[in-house]
Amino acid sequence: MDTTLIVVIIVVVVVLVAIGVAAYLVGARRRSARLREHFGPEYERTLAETDDPKAAERRLAEREKRHRSLDLRPLGEHERAEFQNRWLGVQSGFVDDPDRAVERADGFVTEVMSARGYPVADFDRRAEDVSVEHPIVVQRYREAREISRRNARGGVDTEELRRAVTSYRALVEALLDESDDGRRGAGRNGDRGNRAAEAADRVDGHRTDGHRVDGHRAGDRRTEETTR
Repeated sequence: MDTTLIVVIIVVVVVLVAIGVAAYLVGARRRSARLREHFGPEYERTLAETDDPKAAERRLAEREKRHRSLDLRPLGEHERAEFQNRWLGVQSGFVDDPDRAVERADGFVTEVMSARGYPVADFDRRAEDVSVEHPIVVQRYREAREISRRNARGGVDTEELRRAVTSYRALVEALLDESDDGRRGAGRNGDRGNRAAEAADRVDGHRTDGHRVDGHRAGDRRTEETTR
């Protein structure tokens, strides 16, 4: 074979390999940026657990893949209204029995997730699955769950219990904010979940019955108004 032709072939191969490597690196950077933007604090949390960006991104990508395989469904209008009314009952129960209200709130979240089609047998799996659509609110869910677990052992004060209820409410509102038009992916970047978290925070510093934790009135607005 002519030496010139051999050189040309080698150059072409080298160029093609370089292009392939460059395309791979660009694609990897884009995937990394997308996952970081989409998952936000959940990305940072996973990175802290793995201490390896590639491993963290692999976990999150696998989480997205698993989420796509779920047979999730939006709730019908009647179901959603029923859940909303029941949640008001859970929330108002905080006045007389904060411990029981937190316990009920935890179970209520699981029930809503099950109605939506999420597997609910394992908490870590639930949190991972819900993080794909609600990466902001899932942080609140983990916090509420931890408070609930500590409360079962005793020693949790009323303010922490109140925070747990508002955190559970943020996830409840995010899960119920699913219309029948199939906008399942509308929670990208946690926008909808973030709004739910902000709504829950409107009662920060107050018990869910409109009273301050110290027993003084926080204003005339009722609990129901904060959940609209």
